[in-house]
Amino acid sequence: MTAAKAGGASPATAAGTAYLHSARKRCIDIAVSAVALVFAAPVMALAALAIRLDSRGHAIYRQRRVGRNGHPFAVYKLRTMVTGAEHIGAGLAIDEGDTRVTRVGALLRRTSIDELPNLINVLRGEMSLVGPRPTLQVQVDRYTDRQRRRLEVRPGLTGWAQVNGRASLPWPDRIELDIWYLEHATLRLDLKILALSARMAITGHGLYRGETGGWRE
Repeated sequence: MTAAKAGGASPATAAGTAYLHSARKRCIDIAVSAVALVFAAPVMALAALAIRLDSRGHAIYRQRRVGRNGHPFAVYKLRTMVTGAEHIGAGLAIDEGDTRVTRVGALLRRTSIDELPNLINVLRGEMSLVGPRPTLQVQVDRYTDRQRRRLEVRPGLTGWAQVNGRASLPWPDRIELDIWYLEHATLRLDLKILALSARMAITGHGLYRGETGGWRE
C-alpha cells in the first residue's frame, strides 16, 4: 500500500509542502521583490500620474483579500477602473470591453503593470512571488474542504493557474490547478511560472473571465 493510499502524503506532496514553507522560498521572495520594487518604482510613479490625469480618484487601489490560513489583508494595485466600480454594473465581475475600465487602465491591465504594487505585499510577507492568487472572502466562503487547501500557503503575485488560462478558465479548474501546484511546488517550477508570466504580460492572454472567471481589479 502506498503512502497516499494509507492516508499519508505522496512524495510529490511532501516535497511541495516542504518547499512552500521553506525559508529559502521566503528569502527569494524578499530579495526579488525588494530589487523589483527599485526598478518598478519609476514605472509605477508614471502609471500613477497617468491614472490621476485620466480619471478621478486615487491611483492606488486597495481591496481586502484572504491570505494564508484565512487571514485577511489589503492587496495593493494600480487603479484600472472608475472609482467605485465594484458597485456599478456587473459588480465584482469584469469582462472584456467593460466600460468601467479606464483608457489608462486598459493598458495597465494589458501589460499587468497594474499588479506591480503587489510586490509590496510580497515584501511584507502577505504574499509570495508564486502561489494561488488571493481571492475575496465571498469566494472563500463557497470553498469545499478540498478547495480550502489554497489557503495553506501565501497567495502569489502569479501562479500555475495564471499561466494555464488565467481568468478565462472556469473557477473550479483554476482551483484544481492551484492545488496541483501545492503538491508539486519546486524552485524550478516557480522559475518556469515566472518566465511564463512575463510572456503572458506581453501577450495579455487570459486577462478576462470568459464565462466563469472572476474579478481582477
